[in-house]
Formats: sequence, structure tokens, C-alpha cells
Amino acid sequence: MANLSVFLRMILLIALAMLMAGGAQAQEAGMPAGLDGLITGSDGRLSSSVIQLLVLVSVLSLVPGIAMMITCLPFMVIVFSFMRQAIGVQQAPPNMMIMALAMFLTFFIMEPVFMAAWQNGITPYMDGNVTEAQAWAMTTDPFRAFMMQRTDQETLLVLGDAVNRPVVEGEEPAFSLLATSFMLSEIKHAFQIGFVIFLPFMVIDLVVASVLMAVGMMMVPPTVVSLPFKLGFFVLADGWLKITEALLRGYAT
Repeated sequence: MANLSVFLRMILLIALAMLMAGGAQAQEAGMPAGLDGLITGSDGRLSSSVIQLLVLVSVLSLVPGIAMMITCLPFMVIVFSFMRQAIGVQQAPPNMMIMALAMFLTFFIMEPVFMAAWQNGITPYMDGNVTEAQAWAMTTDPFRAFMMQRTDQETLLVLGDAVNRPVVEGEEPAFSLLATSFMLSEIKHAFQIGFVIFLPFMVIDLVVASVLMAVGMMMVPPTVVSLPFKLGFFVLADGWLKITEALLRGYAT
């Protein structure tokens, strides 16, 4: 996420530079000096281009949070982190590599949703065929359908009752409520998978600890001895591929 934040800051600086350059060109052409000619139109109101730029900058600044709330990115990151911790290697693969793998898998899974949102809502809005409210509804519909498939109904009901906005059967919940319920459900599912991942490695640790105690080597840390066995077991089972395949199949159903 640190690289993504730096990238967003670069985009903001480029947008600001373009705005300043536009103000300089407007001043040379005899338009109102400074940024006033770009910020306000002839009637003194904010111009549509500035409003669109502000909306774009706001959306870009919220991209990390949006990616965590309406995509499968947190699920992937948590599962891969559990996998690394279960093996017993704390820095291999590094955090940057885990985040990159999770981001690419997220894009691979969410690509149909992104394309549907673009074609249904953003393209008609850019063509001027729909209003902002209609574009928002049509853009978020694919994300709603994706999140509803992965959200536990119990989580949705509990959160709705907690804020005194109970979810009525047959009605679509508020987008903020649905996004929060989806994120909590994804965390719950990731912890469930993490429990399953830990079981075989825990068995290896128990066997190694029992053998060391039986031969009287109680001063040797069991984790040092069990690490090669866990790595060998994971490599022979092709663990990264198997778990990644299982995660992808879980979203394909």
C-alpha cells in the first residue's frame, strides 16, 4: 500500500501542475488572471472541469480504502499472511511480494466486475446519457452483486440492527452497510481458511517436539528442527499453487 500511496501523490501533483499550467495559458490569452478564470465561469460559479477534477482527486485519494472494502484484496492478504506464518518463515516471501500477488489476483478476480461497472455506469455518464445519480447506481450494481454473494446474511442483519437501520427482506441494504458487512465477512472467511492452513503444520511441530523430547534433546528448539520438514512438505505439495487455486475457485462459484 505504500507504493500505491506514493503513486497517488504523484498523480495529485501532476493534476495540480496541469491546473497551474492551464491558468498560465489562460492569463496569456487575456482571460482572467491566476486560477480564477479556470475555477469560476462567466457566471461566477465553479466550472464543471474543476468539479470533475476535484471529484477525481478525491476518488484517487480513497482508492486504498475502497480496494479494501469492496474487493477481495483483504481476504487474499490475510490468507497469504497466515500461510507464511504457519510455515514459520517471517520474511519469505516479503510483505511487498505478498501485497503484489494479492493485488494481481484481486484484479484477476474482479476484472469482470470492473468491466461491468465501466460499461454500465461510467461510459454512459461520460457520453452524457445519464445523470450522476443514475451513473452511481449503475456503477455500483456489479459491486453490490459481487458483495452480496460473499456477505454473511447474519453479519448484515446484526450491523443493521446495531445502527437502528434493520435490513428489510427484499430491499437492497445501504451501500455503506453492505461494504462493511462484506469486509467483516471476508475477514471471517480468511481466518477460517487460516485455521485449516495451520493444522498440518501444527501436526509437524507436535511430532518433532515429541521426538526431540523422547531422545532427550529438550534444549533444542522444536521450531528450528521442524522448519526444514515444513518447507519440504509445502514444496512437495505445491502449496502456493494449490491454495491459490482453491481461493480462485471459491470466487468462481
